Amino acid sequence: MAAATSPIEPVAEGVRVALKVTPKAARAGVTGVATDAAGHAVLKVRVTAPPEGGKANAALVKLLAKAWKLPKGALKVVAGGKDRRKTLLVEGDPAELAPRLTAWLRAL
Repeated sequence: MAAATSPIEPVAEGVRVALKVTPKAARAGVTGVATDAAGHAVLKVRVTAPPEGGKANAALVKLLAKAWKLPKGALKVVAGGKDRRKTLLVEGDPAELAPRLTAWLRAL
């Protein structure tokens, strides 16, 4: 289980990232880390796309793939497809991805 201080959790197939997404925002971007009502850390992300037909999810994947310098195909929404709270799977080597994404998170 991930610590409440990080939304990043290493798993066998890569890392899972807990997200809170705001669709139809004025500006797209990552706004930081917050704690949800259950005490879990979530990465707060804004996208300009509307939450219809998967547009917001596609915009989310595109935004984070660019920020993390990863191919879009490596990122998949695995939970919360129609919810603001989502879980994103970043496929790859967890031993390489977890420290890399954690360092990116600290640089925010």
